[in-house]
Amino acid sequence: QLQACGGGLVQAGGSLRLSCVASGRTLNMYVMGWIRQAPGKEREFVAAINWNGRIITYGDSVKGRFTISRDNAKNTVYLQMNSLKPEDTATYYCAANEIVTTTLNQWRYWGQGTQVTVSS
Repeated sequence: QLQACGGGLVQAGGSLRLSCVASGRTLNMYVMGWIRQAPGKEREFVAAINWNGRIITYGDSVKGRFTISRDNAKNTVYLQMNSLKPEDTATYYCAANEIVTTTLNQWRYWGQGTQVTVSS
């Protein structure tokens, strides 16, 4: 089970850090990712990181502003979000998979989302 937390309300230009903790299984060998969905819009790939952190990929809209990282000892993956924009407002989901992919329907395990709202 994946549980995301850390969302909230922030002003444009601000920062938030999301966390995703796994229970019931170890994340050590899984690729971890973040996907978001804004109201009325399709899901959007945000970021992914492989098991040792050596392979990282970001969606174009967050490159240079968001940073994904993981702490395998804590079974946790993070998403540091800086320079937030109103268009970053969405529900953010963490997900796990065997491979790094930006194709959303290939992500195997999904967690509950956490809401991020960025005010202008």
